[in-house]
Amino acid sequence: MTKVLVLYYSTYGHMETMAEAVAAGARAAGAQADIKRVPETVPEDIARANHFKLDQAAPVATPADLEAYDAIIVGAPTRFGRMASQMAAFWDQTGSLWFKGALIGKVGAAFTSTATQHGGQETTLFSIITNLLHHGMVISGLPYNFQGQMRLDEITGGAPYGATTIAAGDGSRAVSANERDGAHFLGQRVAQLAAKLAD
Repeated sequence: MTKVLVLYYSTYGHMETMAEAVAAGARAAGAQADIKRVPETVPEDIARANHFKLDQAAPVATPADLEAYDAIIVGAPTRFGRMASQMAAFWDQTGSLWFKGALIGKVGAAFTSTATQHGGQETTLFSIITNLLHHGMVISGLPYNFQGQMRLDEITGGAPYGATTIAAGDGSRAVSANERDGAHFLGQRVAQLAAKLAD
């Protein structure tokens, strides 16, 4: 059975919600999908004062975990047009995996959230994808046969480079049904590609 890791960092819970939808999509394609998060680096008192969602069920990942999976789908919110530092710090610890080529040939993909429609979704996706490419991973985007990313009747996330959501500056906007559908589609597509590559 194809093994998919959904690896995320979430401040207010949006990426957690998207991670659950990504994993559900991978499972719909017949894969085993595990959800793990990267460690929080903000001191707990500051995180609580700023209303971070600290009660997340997913276990905390270590870089060594990555080697066990056929595909890794990475989600992190934007920070000034790039992935949040918590996720960047995690990937900065994967040098030993890079050195031995442990992730070469695995399927990789990305998802993100921004405060606004034009808050850096695509550049953040690329900041994640760059790390995956350096590890020799095979990248999947969110193709346009997911028609939801072409909707004009509502404000919505979605890009050909990955699944996205819009959170609002204070994190008050919930992930929409269309954005969850995009995340589900991405998870399903990645699991299907990983299964084909394993044949």
